[in-house]
Amino acid sequence: MKEKVSNTISIKNKRATFDYELLETFTAGIVLTGTEIKSIRLGKASLVDTFCFFINGELWVKNMYIAEYFYGTYNNHVARRDRKLLLNKKELRKIEGFSKNSGFTVVPTRLFINDKGLAKVIVAVAKGKKEYDKRDSIRERDDKRDMARAFKK
Repeated sequence: MKEKVSNTISIKNKRATFDYELLETFTAGIVLTGTEIKSIRLGKASLVDTFCFFINGELWVKNMYIAEYFYGTYNNHVARRDRKLLLNKKELRKIEGFSKNSGFTVVPTRLFINDKGLAKVIVAVAKGKKEYDKRDSIRERDDKRDMARAFKK
């Protein structure tokens, strides 16, 4: 009988929630090579400065960093290669419709491993925030922190 291993791998793109207003999210699979999944399971990945784009109706993620696997041989992967995301056609059409409009972009917000042991990415259709919106976000975050401190006392 196969034992279930608790997967606590959850790599977040904190900058995306600060820079963008997330409108709609989708969960996508990723096409990976053997050593890439091993590095993700070790938590050696980053979503900083990543974005998604379309090529021939397929969604790709660019600039996602997955560190080379320490025990990998000459078969080791390239750390920042483009990776294909797996979504069904209905979701792809919906995302592509959003991304064709001016001001909208597609950003990965979270990378995690599901219960079956597969790597998944949560991608969000987002609209860029203005400078004053960012200041409001900072003020809101500070207010929540101050309220939490006051509540603890």
